[in-house]
Amino acid sequence: MNESDILAKEGPMPDNDAVPQPPPRSWPRSRMLNVWVDNLSMKELMQRLDEGLVWTLNPDHLYHLQRNRAFYDAYRQADFITSDSKYVYWGLGWIGRPIQEKVSGSDIVPTYCAHHAGNPAVKVFLLGAAPGIAQTALEKINARTNSKVVVGAHSPSMKFVTDKAEIDEVIKIINDSGATCLIVGLGAPKQEIWIVEHRHLMPKVKVYMGVGATIDYEAGVVKRAPRWMTKRGLEWVYRITTEPKRYWRRYARDMEYFWLLLKDGLGLYRSPWGGGRTKP
Repeated sequence: MNESDILAKEGPMPDNDAVPQPPPRSWPRSRMLNVWVDNLSMKELMQRLDEGLVWTLNPDHLYHLQRNRAFYDAYRQADFITSDSKYVYWGLGWIGRPIQEKVSGSDIVPTYCAHHAGNPAVKVFLLGAAPGIAQTALEKINARTNSKVVVGAHSPSMKFVTDKAEIDEVIKIINDSGATCLIVGLGAPKQEIWIVEHRHLMPKVKVYMGVGATIDYEAGVVKRAPRWMTKRGLEWVYRITTEPKRYWRRYARDMEYFWLLLKDGLGLYRSPWGGGRTKP
């Protein structure tokens, strides 16, 4: 069931305050728990992505969306939400709200940069990753696309999101670069919350993306899972075997996703932010 069908039957999604509804779309969106996923292919996303916030939904985001109100509020402001996980893609199909394809952040970034490689009006800035890695990603993307589509890069300190002086300095760097697209890899939920709190200070930026480890992938310092594993939803196996200390807790807590998905499909899911049961 897509967004228009659910709204017609139920009215707006329940909440403990007025929920700002997404602007009218010419394409369908499917509900998963207390957020929406846009039913767009990668090609369709590239055709429409002239401005707005882009979040990429996975089971770990859904875990935090049940517990972190600021993260949930950031999601409510998204202009585009894509499926970053085969399990989100399959899950929507299992509960009768299928989407066309998985459109992950690690695929959106290289596709967006290649799509705009010959467009001088689009200028990308990379924010995130460990020292020097964002700059390496900049160099590799520009070399691969034979362009200068990425105009700047910065790897902030670990205390970045709470350090006003550093935030002010980084925002000045971004504004001075002339960037029109800001790609942020600070990890969720930090990156999404930071973007919605500070985007008003970057008037030239039209597109914002929260993309997790994608800057590491683009720099080549972290390898993506083989394509055959990604297609079969086994990327988590690759990650937990190559970086167990980083990922085992995350994947353990994400098992909650399957229980919540079952409840959602049966019409028993309740938003933690208020309202009654949500119907399938």
